[in-house]
Amino acid sequence: MSIRSDVNLLGRTLGQVLKEQEGEAFFDLVERTRALVREVRAGGDDRELQAMLAGLSGEDAGNLARAFTWYFQLVNLAEEYERVRVLQGATGVRPQSLEQAVLDLKAQGLGAEEVEALLARLDLGLTFTAHPTEMRRRTIRNHLVQVAQAMPGLSAGGIDGPEAQRITAHVEAMWSTPELRRLKPTVLDEVKGGLHYVTNIARALPELQRDLRGAFQAAFGRDTEATLPLSFSSWMGGDRDGNPFVTPDATREALALHRERAREVLLGGIRAAFADLSQEDEGQEAYRAELQALHNAVRDGERVDLVPRLEALSARLVADGQRRTAEQLLSPLLTVARVFGQHLVSLDVREHSGQTGAAVAELLRASGVEADYLGLPEHARLELLTRELRSRRPLWPAGEALTDALETAVGPIREVQRAVALAGPRAFGRYVISMAESVSDVLEPLLLAREVGLRILPVPLFETLDDLTRAPQVVWELLSLPEYRAVLGDSVQEIMLGYSDSNKDAGFLAANWALHEAQRNISDVCRRAGVRWRFFHGRGTSIGRGGGPASRAILGQPAGTIDAGLRITEQGEALADKYSHPVLARRNLEQALYGLLLSAARPAAPLPDEWTDAMARAARRSAAAYRELVDSEDFLPFFEQVTPIHEIARLNIASRPVRRPGAPTLGNLRAIPWVMSWTQNRANLPGWFGLKDGLDEIGVDRAREMYAAWPFFRTVLDNAQMSLAKSDPLIFDEYLRLNGQEDHRLARMLRQAYRDTVALVQDIVGAELLANEPRLKESISLRNPYIDPIHRIQVELLRRSRATEGGLDEFERPLLLSIQGIAAGVRNTG
Repeated sequence: MSIRSDVNLLGRTLGQVLKEQEGEAFFDLVERTRALVREVRAGGDDRELQAMLAGLSGEDAGNLARAFTWYFQLVNLAEEYERVRVLQGATGVRPQSLEQAVLDLKAQGLGAEEVEALLARLDLGLTFTAHPTEMRRRTIRNHLVQVAQAMPGLSAGGIDGPEAQRITAHVEAMWSTPELRRLKPTVLDEVKGGLHYVTNIARALPELQRDLRGAFQAAFGRDTEATLPLSFSSWMGGDRDGNPFVTPDATREALALHRERAREVLLGGIRAAFADLSQEDEGQEAYRAELQALHNAVRDGERVDLVPRLEALSARLVADGQRRTAEQLLSPLLTVARVFGQHLVSLDVREHSGQTGAAVAELLRASGVEADYLGLPEHARLELLTRELRSRRPLWPAGEALTDALETAVGPIREVQRAVALAGPRAFGRYVISMAESVSDVLEPLLLAREVGLRILPVPLFETLDDLTRAPQVVWELLSLPEYRAVLGDSVQEIMLGYSDSNKDAGFLAANWALHEAQRNISDVCRRAGVRWRFFHGRGTSIGRGGGPASRAILGQPAGTIDAGLRITEQGEALADKYSHPVLARRNLEQALYGLLLSAARPAAPLPDEWTDAMARAARRSAAAYRELVDSEDFLPFFEQVTPIHEIARLNIASRPVRRPGAPTLGNLRAIPWVMSWTQNRANLPGWFGLKDGLDEIGVDRAREMYAAWPFFRTVLDNAQMSLAKSDPLIFDEYLRLNGQEDHRLARMLRQAYRDTVALVQDIVGAELLANEPRLKESISLRNPYIDPIHRIQVELLRRSRATEGGLDEFERPLLLSIQGIAAGVRNTG
């Protein structure tokens, strides 16, 4: 069967369920809505559609939104299964595979030993983070998994076969299952949701290791002992920035769940190896005794040197003439043990610099060292901190209980210390300081960690445009301190770059350029300081937050800036999209590794001055246009009228509030709901606004030259194409009608800016939007007619809820269903 036939069957299945569960009249309403929306999109009059929607009850509006939402959930499954089917049927060297990477490196002149050395120095760290646009409840996800597992049998059984009947049963069950959470998810709920995909990743890892060995055979005619440069981390349960629910207890629970899931994965692998390694030596089972010992230790929660003992067992097999057994039957367990260990994922702790500073101030005040630390200038703070770091004495009296505020700050560090004792050093990752603005911000956590006797490696997170500009100087001053270098030792210095707040500060183009220049300049600083470094990119799924294909993003990194590898956040809906099936997990991981290997092998080289000068001018002009928009006195009210930001704030989709503390402003609105609001109304403003002004500064001819020859610039414009293609002026116009906003001066400006940006980008790339990504282009065009009804229902519900006092309470459920439906239809929402 093809994807079209799969979509057709799933759509008919949903229709059958709607008829049975809601009646023929409701099914007819769905079909009539679909037909009217198509007419309007084709240029027809929308008065009949408007009248019909205005006459709907709140219940019918909610059910109508649900019906189209389920259509998209099923279409998403069909698309995922089509990707699996294509990958399984592919022959030859897959593009952007490990084999292609090694062949490309060989073509560039690298020998086998050089490629092995490259692999040995790199690490691709993928970091799971909670994400509020992944709104599906775990119950719903489980039903969808069952539907996906039944889809391969459709071609054999047809629409009346047992697999089709099984699919219908799950669709029927889903329709009667509430999609919306009655309560906000807890931190542990988010941890469980993120770890849901570990099983698929574990199944993909041995395949990837075999791919790597096969790549060396294909390119160099020999085997390799190189291992996958891959690791996994998590923020869920450790990300305290603005989330009061990430308590020390929550951190402890998350770490315990990591160990539990690691134990499950390892025990499954050990049992499989035990069953396969059945060889006997002089009447004795030669290898099972060691596997039994490992099994018992892991089962009982003992800390054990898994990898060395499994490597020794593999060496014994090879020495005993059992090479194939070692490669095929023991290697899967060894690969999983190398990547996951007994810790599964390394938990990072993240805290806002203001909170760590306040905690250190209290510690210094209570211990009599300094009464007003926060009142000191930066040079005095540094003098005090470095003096304390030269001393090993803790500041808090031994055995005395910490104050509540200090316990909140120190408690998570104590919990990761306990986890390290139970599961090994990789149970804890790094300590990330968000909104890092100065050297003292980076040093302060070291003082807190000393109170519990744990060495931590701080990671400054530079997020705003100003912070990115200052970042190279901050890193240089940090690495110039002997006290800090003593802590860092030979370890890799990580530096995190934030896409979200920089975009919200300066817009799409200026933020991308600020990130590029910060990365280049920080790399130069680390190189001069003689330390190894690794960048940590805080990417979202939307273009406005650094989204887009991971391999494209990695290949677009500035040449010479990937030293010890790269870390990237993998958020909510991205986890579902990339790791819902072992075949998809393998494909996404190999594409990311392909990008890393090729990008890391690219030596540093100066960029043409005319390019960097053009980009600097373009960034300034683009940022000015963006700031002129968002700083307008009437912008915030306009934004609140034409987007469902207030309604998103009511959705029980994440444990974190949508705003940082303080009175509601654009400044303290978190980037995820900011971006999500603009995807709901299909303006997608964070993914393109200001780009046209910047490109005008560059000029068409120069921009064409840069697009053809500069991977970074090509990545920026290709990502902008995706964001522009997913924008929809027809739908945005519907939201502009809310409270008479269609003639607002900002509405007129945004319409014109969109038209001008599309025309200019197409002129530069020499083709229509997404001409080089036909499958994505087709997916968007196929989805638009079916997502239109949900948008129009949402606009009608927003109009009603805002017309009366307490209207949001009355229409909350159908509105939230519409938000969920649009997120499912658009994807890449935050």
